[in-house]
Amino acid sequence: SYVAKKTSKNEATIYIKASIDKGWHIYSQNLKPGGPTKTIFTFAPSKDFTLVGKTIEPKAITEYEKVFKMNVSYFEDEVVFQQKIKLNKATTAVKGSVEFMVCNDKSCLPPAEVSLSVPVK
Repeated sequence: SYVAKKTSKNEATIYIKASIDKGWHIYSQNLKPGGPTKTIFTFAPSKDFTLVGKTIEPKAITEYEKVFKMNVSYFEDEVVFQQKIKLNKATTAVKGSVEFMVCNDKSCLPPAEVSLSVPVK
C-alpha cells in the first residue's frame, strides 16, 4: 500500500508499505551482488516533481544465508520505505514501480514487479 503526505507547500513524502506474510521476507535495497534480488524503486520522470535523495528504508535484519553464502539484509512482517519529493505543481501523481523478491526458509519466489501511482494532493 502507499500514501503521500505533504510536509510543506512544495514538499511531500511518499510512504510505500509492504505487508509480508508470516514466514516470508523481502530484501533490502542495499544488497551486494551475488545474492538475492534486492528491492529496487524506479520512479517515472515528471515535470511535476523532483526526487529528493534516495528511497530510505528502516534498519533491516542482517543474517548470513547459506544459500547465498553471504550476509543479506531483509525485512519481515511489514516495512515502510520513504521517498521525499519536491513539488513543482500543487497536485500530481508519482508513478513508478518496485521490483522485489520474497523468500522463506526453504525457497524463493521469482522476482516480481508492481506498478505504483501515488496521488499527491
